[in-house]
Amino acid sequence: MTSARWLLLFAVLAVAGAAGLAIGPVSIGVVDVVRALAGSGDAQSVAIVRDLRLARVCLAMIAGAVLGMSGAALQGTLRNALAEPYLLGVSGGAAMGAVLAVVAGLTAAVALPVAAFGGAASAVALVLVIARVTSGRADPRVLLMAGVVVGAFANAAIMVLLAGAGEGTVRNALWWMMGSVAGAEWVTIRWLAFYALVAGTLLVAVARDIDLLALGEDAAAGLGVRVSSATRRIFLLSALLAAVTVAGAGLVGFVGLVVPAIARAFGIRRARELLLASAVLGAALVVGADVVARTVRAPAELPLGAVTALVGVPFFLVRLRRAA
Repeated sequence: MTSARWLLLFAVLAVAGAAGLAIGPVSIGVVDVVRALAGSGDAQSVAIVRDLRLARVCLAMIAGAVLGMSGAALQGTLRNALAEPYLLGVSGGAAMGAVLAVVAGLTAAVALPVAAFGGAASAVALVLVIARVTSGRADPRVLLMAGVVVGAFANAAIMVLLAGAGEGTVRNALWWMMGSVAGAEWVTIRWLAFYALVAGTLLVAVARDIDLLALGEDAAAGLGVRVSSATRRIFLLSALLAAVTVAGAGLVGFVGLVVPAIARAFGIRRARELLLASAVLGAALVVGADVVARTVRAPAELPLGAVTALVGVPFFLVRLRRAA
């Protein structure tokens, strides 16, 4: 992809970030935002920008970036443009692991992502087992259906876990499951950024395997790829990225479906560039969705996952019709 298109992608991200800092129940001018970031300006603007909105924007960027990368990796590996963490049950498994940790009282910034990853990895393993038992191999269409089933099972398990919890815990858990970055805290953001950087770097490192798997299992094997191990590796890394989002922002669906398609519209085909472009576009999309979530019915907030679903569901139906 040309340098001009990369500059365009980063410009879109910069505009989204500026909007996230400036727009809200209290609007702040761009110049005042810059002053507030520098620590000058009036006290109210500094408090709003640095103490409230900056953390939200950073968390939304992390969530969007990892969801975009996870979706791009899964779509390439499965050769299915409808694949993404939410639809494959990965996000549901991560949510189940995180809710289990919350019910057990393990809410530390380090523990929650680990619990979410454990749930996501379990969901991936279960999806692969179901697909192979059903069709004898990891058929992309069977994997998608297995993911939907595993996601439904994870949601049912979450309801069971919350059945005996207190009213406040249930209310907070349900709001978190619908997606939100309202509770962004810097200690959590730092840990999530670390997890995201490690998993994202490793995923970019195996981009060649994604390119070869996109040609088909037989072709990839003929080119020297150990198909089963490569698929498991990519699935686990994608699961870790999805777990980062769930641990920090709850269930935010369809970003991994929409963003890679937008990136491909820029003419990107190679996996490494697609992963990086999806990270940038995903970050911009989730920041923009958060702006919508907190301004449409201000001072009340809409669930972030509901806003992304309003974009993603029609997109999914259009792609499904084209694939039929």
